[in-house]
Amino acid sequence: MHIMNRAIRLLLVGLCAAAALVGRPLAAQDAPQPITADEVLRAIQRGRDHLLGQQRRDGSWDASIGRYPVGTSALVTLALLNTGMTPRDPEVARALESLRKRANDAETVYEVSLLCSAFAAARDGETDRVRLGLLVRKLEGSQIRRGDGKGAWGYDATKPDVWYDRSNAQFALLGLRDAAVAGVPVSREVWELSRDHWRRSQSGDGGWGYSGVARGGSTGSMTVAGISSLTIIKAMLRDDEREIGPDGQPVCCGDAAPDPHLARGIKWIEQNFSVGSNPRDTNWPLYYLYGLERAGRLSGKRFFGEHDWYREGATFLVRRARNMANGTWEEQGDRLVGTSFSLLFLSKGLSPVLISKLQYPTANDPGSNHWDPQPDDVRNLTEHITALPKWPHLMSTQTVDLSKLPIAGGADVLLQSKILYISGTAAPVVTDAQVKVLREYLDAGGYIVAAATCQDRAAEFDRGFRRLVARMFEGEQADLQLLPATHVVYRSEYALERGDETVGLWGVDFGCRTPILYVPPQAPLDFACLWNKWSYQDPPARDARLKAMVSKSMSVGVNIVAYATGREPPVKLQDPRPERGAGADPIERGLLQVARVRHGGGWDTAPRALTNLLRALNEAAGLSASTKPKAVAFADADLYKYPVVTMHGRNSFQLSAEEREQLKKYAERGGVLFADACCGARPFDESFRAEIEAAFGAKLERIPPEHELFSEKVGYALRTVKRRSAAAANPDEPIDTTVRQVEPFLEGIRIDGRYAVIYSKYDISCALEHQASSGCPGYESDDAFRIAINVILYAMLQDVGVEG
Repeated sequence: MHIMNRAIRLLLVGLCAAAALVGRPLAAQDAPQPITADEVLRAIQRGRDHLLGQQRRDGSWDASIGRYPVGTSALVTLALLNTGMTPRDPEVARALESLRKRANDAETVYEVSLLCSAFAAARDGETDRVRLGLLVRKLEGSQIRRGDGKGAWGYDATKPDVWYDRSNAQFALLGLRDAAVAGVPVSREVWELSRDHWRRSQSGDGGWGYSGVARGGSTGSMTVAGISSLTIIKAMLRDDEREIGPDGQPVCCGDAAPDPHLARGIKWIEQNFSVGSNPRDTNWPLYYLYGLERAGRLSGKRFFGEHDWYREGATFLVRRARNMANGTWEEQGDRLVGTSFSLLFLSKGLSPVLISKLQYPTANDPGSNHWDPQPDDVRNLTEHITALPKWPHLMSTQTVDLSKLPIAGGADVLLQSKILYISGTAAPVVTDAQVKVLREYLDAGGYIVAAATCQDRAAEFDRGFRRLVARMFEGEQADLQLLPATHVVYRSEYALERGDETVGLWGVDFGCRTPILYVPPQAPLDFACLWNKWSYQDPPARDARLKAMVSKSMSVGVNIVAYATGREPPVKLQDPRPERGAGADPIERGLLQVARVRHGGGWDTAPRALTNLLRALNEAAGLSASTKPKAVAFADADLYKYPVVTMHGRNSFQLSAEEREQLKKYAERGGVLFADACCGARPFDESFRAEIEAAFGAKLERIPPEHELFSEKVGYALRTVKRRSAAAANPDEPIDTTVRQVEPFLEGIRIDGRYAVIYSKYDISCALEHQASSGCPGYESDDAFRIAINVILYAMLQDVGVEG
């Protein structure tokens, strides 16, 4: 029987020419639209263009506030660097050269601090690192060492000032922190004195004021300064006592009490939250927003109370700030400073969330912190990773409260990061509905990384987590097992020693990947504890054995994150699953029916790939296709009902003589077989090639990149696509994972001038599920959808039909 007539095929050609973005659903016209990543990026671009347009010939910017001629240029340069520009851009190169020439002229704490931040953000060579060291010494020498202002800074960077305020103090700490991240040592005493000052000067209401000690007058800008300052100091100071026991093992079981000063400051912001103004102050709203970004990002707080601080702040800046027609913002009449503060909020706040940490209740004490015995574990891991080559230079973490996670849409909340981290010393209490949300998160491409900690008290967590895994995969073949030394995770960034018994990762293999990775209590190293002990600068008396353990734990952590993210964490505010369509499936007997082929090589490795593809196809091309595909074997008589069948797998397989014969007959009568090797699996690839040659008496040939299959005549213009490769010279070297822009590569078998078999040796199916890991050679998700849509449309546009 003929599946489609020519008139419908011609209609499809017109629909394809007007194909929209893959799977992006249309929202109701009268519904208020949330801020999007594209809107933020456009605002950033307009603001950046304005700053570049004001740059003077010598690379500097005019300082309307005459007291800080170097500081204004340093602030603008810092803003440009955080919007994605680099020292390779000529405008930034000129700005940095100007700052180098004028660095010795900087005499105020503001200017020296901003120079530290700008040079640290640029990372432009050893000369700047030496210059950073000199600037750090200047800030260390100007810290006040006595009186009410002990531990703070005033305006003068040449010597300790008589006057002090917490605005200068926070900028000094920011500059010192950025220098320390860049590898410049900072005196431990400086951090200790600063900590004591911020603790001593906190007001009775929990906030901080501009100056004075515990006298009230708290404001939003100074309170967010206190939150970020205490968070920075905590990351720089590690106690060197009780870190390692007499047996040589790290001390991991101390109860981690939250910092009461930090907690009170956060509570003040929650109670006085605003984005349109500086709470309890009529001035400097953009300066406050820049501080709010630091407080939220560095503390790992996505919400202050019920307020999503970044989304609300970005909405305010993008849609309601003054002078947006010119792409600028003003602060106290100064567009350079106001635009710089706004760009720093938008660009740094837009930084991807690398890891979300799950806050969960327990049966015995629902309000306890059993979920967070190592409060800085993933924050430290993220800080370490963001300073590494090949990784984004600004990433953050956040805490997700399970009790506040919505059931409808909860997976999308979790998908703001590719990794959900679960740790603790007690069993998580998770409802059935929440279990379904966690499973949906995994199915949509998320990873769960779990770590038992404090071995003496971790048995309850271990039992609870294993029960949780069993509930998520009830009735399916998925169990926690010790990962073999050959697993990709051991080589995803560093080549860990094969068979190293101190690593001990467990995992759940399911489909295309290992979506759950777990460190049980019997593991030789307590990774959560050791991540928590990491610091930019080791305590002076830290034991050499502990240093080695911390170093190894960080390497394993980097490998885990590299495996899960491929070094590309999600973009904040972006729809995490754009291919979903409306999610409804009204078609049981649709115009188009596509089936999956059953075989012995892992035919169901990516079970949702075809459904996701067909939903995206309906959205992109206006087709009416059933999104509940059937499964058939080549020997089934029902094979001829389907104009297109898909096939994927990871393992070797063999077809019977009858299956080969029917496959050939199906293709000769107009059917199309579309296949790919999941994650480029060599066993499947070798079997598929052999079976195709046995069935057709011909080898697969490359489909020319200029073929109409890759053109707008069919669907998307696919001149180049993004493809991930993963290779290592030998099994004991790290996997070199790279993403390149290349011509699409498909192979096929031609019958009567058309391709009846279309095959990709690079992964497509796992990408259609967002299940591809860093060790999975294949197309990036967006391009995998475009390629697959073109293949289906090409098959349907051929003027042939399948006959039974």
